[in-house]
Amino acid sequence: MNTELFVQNIKECCALCGVKPTVACRESGAGANLINMLERRGSIPSVEKVQLLAQYLGVSTSELLGEHLPTVPAFPEHPDLVNLYDQLSEEAQQEVMAFIEFKRTQETKAVKGSIPLESLGDPDPPG
Repeated sequence: MNTELFVQNIKECCALCGVKPTVACRESGAGANLINMLERRGSIPSVEKVQLLAQYLGVSTSELLGEHLPTVPAFPEHPDLVNLYDQLSEEAQQEVMAFIEFKRTQETKAVKGSIPLESLGDPDPPG
């Protein structure tokens, strides 16, 4: 097993997914210190850990091990947005989500047979 290639593939897949390698290792169940063990000690992970990490990243174990080129995982199409969002404070993240929800409701289509809002008059009458 080429541990350097394995670590490189983990990092590339994580970048595509918009997640840090240590977070991916921890959340997948492979262990938060997996990358450290691979890089510093040259340890060879168990098959189970490789499978857990590959499943989490949405790639095959063969791709993660470098037997095949990694494909783009089934994660957000805009990982850069996810990275930026993750860098925000919890309060700012809540504000972003509120804005997204607001924009989503603005774009919902009218139900067939409903009365258009424009025909109801000014929603904010003076007074």
